[in-house]
Amino acid sequence: MITTHVLDTALGKPAAHMSAKLEYHQGEAWRAVGQGTTDADGRIRDWMTEPLLQGTYRITFQTGSYFESQKRPTFYPMAVIVFHVVDPQQHYHVPLLLSGYGYSTYRGS
Repeated sequence: MITTHVLDTALGKPAAHMSAKLEYHQGEAWRAVGQGTTDADGRIRDWMTEPLLQGTYRITFQTGSYFESQKRPTFYPMAVIVFHVVDPQQHYHVPLLLSGYGYSTYRGS
């Protein structure tokens, strides 16, 4: 399972209503395996349309739309996180810490 949590560090609160797409790298292409919008707590929990496989995944967060909806400027119209799943039996939590002019991520629990 892959989950995510977006925190707006400039406001010190969850980033609600942000769209994100989850993709799996297969051959030379990326294939969509999930899409969702963060809830009031900034989380997307149940969005995968296929079982988790070993391999490379990416999450593309629509940060530009999020900031635009709040009438706040941003340098990054999207934040893209690419990561590798080694053991499909594990839970992979991929948080995004976000402000208008920077972002970071880590493997959560």
